[in-house]
Amino acid sequence: MKVLLINHFPLQGSGSGIYTLNIAQELIKEGYTVFVIDIDNQIDNSNYSFERKTILCDETKNPNPDIKFNFPCFTTHPRSMNTYYSLSNEELLEYVDTFTRITKQVSYEFQPDIIHAQHLWVTPFAALHTGVPYVVTAHGTDLMGFKKDKRYHKYALEGAKNASKIITISRQVHNDTLALYKLPEEQLILNPNGFDDNIFKVKTVNKVELFKKFDLDIVPEKLVSFVGKFTNFKGIDVLIKAARIVTDKIPDVAFALAGDGELMLDMKKLKAELNLNNVYFLGHQNQTDVASLYNAAEVSVVPSRIEPFGLVAIEALACGTPVVATRAGGLPDFVNDKIGQLVEMENPDALADAIIEELQNNTKRTKGKYAASYAHENYSWNKTLHKVIEIYKGAI
Repeated sequence: MKVLLINHFPLQGSGSGIYTLNIAQELIKEGYTVFVIDIDNQIDNSNYSFERKTILCDETKNPNPDIKFNFPCFTTHPRSMNTYYSLSNEELLEYVDTFTRITKQVSYEFQPDIIHAQHLWVTPFAALHTGVPYVVTAHGTDLMGFKKDKRYHKYALEGAKNASKIITISRQVHNDTLALYKLPEEQLILNPNGFDDNIFKVKTVNKVELFKKFDLDIVPEKLVSFVGKFTNFKGIDVLIKAARIVTDKIPDVAFALAGDGELMLDMKKLKAELNLNNVYFLGHQNQTDVASLYNAAEVSVVPSRIEPFGLVAIEALACGTPVVATRAGGLPDFVNDKIGQLVEMENPDALADAIIEELQNNTKRTKGKYAASYAHENYSWNKTLHKVIEIYKGAI
């Protein structure tokens, strides 16, 4: 079977990018032939095990780009603050036409049996024009975009209605997709996200060396981690407010926050306003270092206001670290008292209380082993992929 994967994000720096990369790598291991179309504003020279066409963006960085402006996002990306909603009508058309043209060209040359498009947005519309059967994964941020900008409705709806199957990654995404796109329920299939168990696993971490790598001359007694975009729906402000409460109760705690985004400056100001000297902004980190951060932490926090699935929570659990998360989106599907805690959204006090409880009871020792096995047994990519392959076969 030959599979063409399409995503309008780079393979690093976003949840759907990592999803695409993981599927591609796992399909190769299973003996399938894979081609990936992605987008970026720079050449990624990573030695991937599959063929790839990158739609190159941003004429300020590249002399002959496929698209003149930087690639747009639903929120932000480490390499782009441009959004779909800020595109002019002319830029929107350029974007859609370029994606459609290149997808048709690659499909003609690669001759795939199936196309797997990411997001109920522009990529399914491009796939539709190839004449090849295709499936789509709804990641949740696409649904946010659908609510925000009606200009994309004609592309998103046409691409969705003609898909063989639409994969949803959580119960909330599943229900929201049905409500927004008015699709027959039999067209949708729930298949939760998976994580790379070659990277995210329990391992011994030298904390001194790890924090030197982050340019920090500290070795905290107790460490709380956060990984995610610095954007409103991730609730990073709620976590920093909770950090003030936790620090007053547990002075030897530190908070390591990995990620970047449009709220970075605001969050640094909030840290200063709250007089927090134990909150460290690490910036965007690669997956290997993120896995080390999870392993070094006593607890990992996902304080989201909206969270379509919550892959970072699964990755932390796979590293044997309990997770404190909000009752947002897909998080209640898998976070429970055996592996962490769920708290209400928008409540720094409740978030702080849960973090304090996990730290004071040293739950990494009592919950960590079960958390790791729970993640590996239920959410490894091997398990997720086998269901995806059955979906492909059904579509073909």
